[in-house]
Amino acid sequence: MNDMNDAPDAVHDETPEATEINYAEELAGRDKDIADLKDRLLRQAAETENTRRRLERDKADTAAYAMTGFARDLLAVADNLRRAVAALPAEGFDGVRAGIEATERELTAIFGRHGITRIETDGQKLDPNRHQAMLEVDGEGVEPGTIVAELQAGYVIKDRLLRPALVSVAKA
Repeated sequence: MNDMNDAPDAVHDETPEATEINYAEELAGRDKDIADLKDRLLRQAAETENTRRRLERDKADTAAYAMTGFARDLLAVADNLRRAVAALPAEGFDGVRAGIEATERELTAIFGRHGITRIETDGQKLDPNRHQAMLEVDGEGVEPGTIVAELQAGYVIKDRLLRPALVSVAKA
């Protein structure tokens, strides 16, 4: 027995129409691959752009708020200057008072140049984002929730809170 003679011929007899269908299917598959790759490329480009923008924003924030810790430390100096002026007797020590007040004004000017401002409290309604109520007091003729006295000044740097103002508030 000769197995080679028994095997049918393995010749592929494709018609031109079948070949065109195969080419069309292959082209459609490649077009889909190209579209998928294009979509992935566009998504990666968008993600890269978003990352670049986020890094630029973070860099700007870092530059704007880099001195936050240092500024918080200087707030203690401002507080102590205010206490020193308040502790001086009403009479005498005019030269010392003038020197301390000049130093305090200079520190306030430096704060202003760097975007550090004092939080306003006089007659304001309590804002829990900027004020911290330490006491409730009877506020005759004052609407409840209104700040009656400032116990410690609060400060912001640009739009961020450095330290809340410690205040006393009128009772309801």
